[in-house]
Amino acid sequence: MALDWKKLAQTYRDDYVADLKTLVSIDSSRDDSLATEDYPLGPGPAKALAAFLDIAKRDGFTVKNLDNLAGYVEYGSGDQTLAILGHADVMPAGKGWSTDPFTLTAKDGNLYGRGTSDDKGPALAAYYGLRMLKDQGIDPKMTIRFIIGTDEESDWTGMNHYLAVEPAPTLGFSPDAEFPLINGEKGNVTFETHLKGTNGGTLTLDEFDSGLRMNMVPRDAEATVTTENAAGLTTAFNAFVEQAPITGEATTTGQQVHFHVVGKAAHGMEPKNGINAGTYLATFLANHDFGGDARNFLTLLATKLHDDSRAHKLGLAYTDKVMGDLTMNVGIMTFKAQEGGLINTNFRYPTGTGAAQILAGLQAATAGMDAQVEQGREMVPHYVDPSDPIVATLMDVYRQQTGDLTAQPEVVGGGTYGRLMKRGVAFGALFPGTQDTMHQADEFQPEADLLKAMAIYGQAEYELTK
Repeated sequence: MALDWKKLAQTYRDDYVADLKTLVSIDSSRDDSLATEDYPLGPGPAKALAAFLDIAKRDGFTVKNLDNLAGYVEYGSGDQTLAILGHADVMPAGKGWSTDPFTLTAKDGNLYGRGTSDDKGPALAAYYGLRMLKDQGIDPKMTIRFIIGTDEESDWTGMNHYLAVEPAPTLGFSPDAEFPLINGEKGNVTFETHLKGTNGGTLTLDEFDSGLRMNMVPRDAEATVTTENAAGLTTAFNAFVEQAPITGEATTTGQQVHFHVVGKAAHGMEPKNGINAGTYLATFLANHDFGGDARNFLTLLATKLHDDSRAHKLGLAYTDKVMGDLTMNVGIMTFKAQEGGLINTNFRYPTGTGAAQILAGLQAATAGMDAQVEQGREMVPHYVDPSDPIVATLMDVYRQQTGDLTAQPEVVGGGTYGRLMKRGVAFGALFPGTQDTMHQADEFQPEADLLKAMAIYGQAEYELTK
């Protein structure tokens, strides 16, 4: 069927923006403190899932909610299933926004709001691709399932639940990355280093707090220190801020100095795109007279983890010619006197290295610190050969729609639902040259890009199932 997919997508513009406004208005970050039997991840993810399904029900699709953890929209029939895997949850908004993160705001051709880029905007564009097929009366020759997870930004509880209760798809793509196409994803593993809460020396580290999630470069860091020389410590801090790529302030109450540092948030798959407020603050404090576990906490951050996204200081630097560099993000750093400290490090690694080597490096770095290093969830590297028909078909659609005939599939450090299928890839919706604001304040996506992505998704879903 010869369709002008770009022209067709434009006819859905108003409906799409209205639906995205609804989705963005829901703070769907996971909140375990509000979890109930009905809302196992807190109310936000479940409400966003319900909103996606309500949109599809309005449009006449068959839908199913799987225990408020995942859901799907179904169209077509056949022995094979094409899965389109998106997610309704978002990262915590954090600080530093110039607009309300939960109000869709149009400005200078861009749509601002939490989820516009990751992943409500792209997922909705992929859904509208499916709606275009239905509205045009196109009967796909396989079952298409638009599957919505609710915990992609944490531990994938929702999608794991889907795979436990529903048949695995044959092939599919996740609209949760970038164009032209991601056919390989690095391995992904997180470690937590735990320390005790002792102090010593002439200064006391009362509290230290930085980071919201393991896969997000922390924008903010705060610490409270007790010292007999508050004025001197404040002067030294101000001098440090002057020469570092951060902003910060120190306020004094008696013998306590409270520090607040502001860096730049970024997606944890490429920490170089951010400025880690936590490790910068630790680097300043480590130059002063702390003792005990407080010193170990600060020293580990300052000498082994700060400003080293390739983990050279841990002896873990590794590069694969296909998958690229191992990367490390220091996502969460907390310390409380008498209670203890925690440092969360997230690694994206290529084929050729892995969790065992990373664990050994962290254990060597903490030797003598009375620290415990614990491994969290791991996902091994994923790769789909470029000759696979799903890669070839999607690349052909992208080239047709954009005119970029030299575009090639890529390998990235991000982890998407695409890796859950042997023949799964990530496909859009961030275009080359568009600023990546995922996991950052003032997250946005150009409206024109989202409509262009809708056209690509519509044709892609048609070509894969005709």
